[in-house]
Amino acid sequence: MPIARRTALALHALLLASGARAQAFPNRPVRLIVPYTPGGVSDITARLMAEPLAAAWGQAVPVENRAGADGVIGTEALARSAPDGHTLALVSVGHPVNAAYYKLPYDTMRDFSFVTQTTSTPLVLCAAKGFGPNTPAELVAHAKKNPGVTFAGTGGVVRLAPVLFGQLTGAELTYVPYRGSTAAHPDLMAGRVDIMFDTVPAALSHIQSGALKALATTGAKRAPQLPDVPTIGEAFLPGFEASTWGMVIAPAGLPAPVLAKLNADCIAALRRPDVIGRHRALGAEIVTSTPEAMREFCQAELTKWGEAARKAGIVPQ
Repeated sequence: MPIARRTALALHALLLASGARAQAFPNRPVRLIVPYTPGGVSDITARLMAEPLAAAWGQAVPVENRAGADGVIGTEALARSAPDGHTLALVSVGHPVNAAYYKLPYDTMRDFSFVTQTTSTPLVLCAAKGFGPNTPAELVAHAKKNPGVTFAGTGGVVRLAPVLFGQLTGAELTYVPYRGSTAAHPDLMAGRVDIMFDTVPAALSHIQSGALKALATTGAKRAPQLPDVPTIGEAFLPGFEASTWGMVIAPAGLPAPVLAKLNADCIAALRRPDVIGRHRALGAEIVTSTPEAMREFCQAELTKWGEAARKAGIVPQ
């Protein structure tokens, strides 16, 4: 048989086998790892997706919380799983940001297949109602006249967003670490720390009560929960954006037909009206993407936050 014909037949057989694998997927329960504690946006998203995915696949989709080391433990478990689509994870912006803080046991990009983005949640630049500046421009002017303006940070993008803001504007901002928003808010409301870039859901009730004021939000567009508050990009610094977000990932080497099926089915689950409504109530918007677009976005976030961390002298530990 001519070599060209043998090659064509071999390729045809490979395509048929690949298609058969995609049609057979899933043939057992699909584990969905959430590398964080229960109750957060990532956990809620995973559980809202699990039911429609299970119905579509005819297989159970158990959600497994494997928290620890800011998501590293659960993400490492995913990286070590078989690349057959039966183990997934729903991670956050912490996935690329963690590379700025830790010497990771996996490669942020190379060791994973990217399925789709799931959500986007902007931050809000907020301060005590008695804090002088009322806009980002006034904050920068105040910081330049009074070096050492303090910001509360809880790690991740909540810490790096003000770092990047200071680098781009020349404002000198001093980091004050907290274990979480709940710990930071009393000091912020009392004026013991000046500002905070917090998630909209975490700060919203204090803003609505008047205990905190919102100077700006950090998304590409205004937050629906704070429609009268401009973004930093529109008010002062074009192009500035810093959001928390979620995405579904799988181990590297996932067969293309399986990846395509996961993308389509996850998007269908996310776009259900009840899922969209529940997320809006939490202050998050459903955002979906192609695997290629998700990979490019994650790489851009890895570069942006990595550069900000290096300029700030943050060394991975």
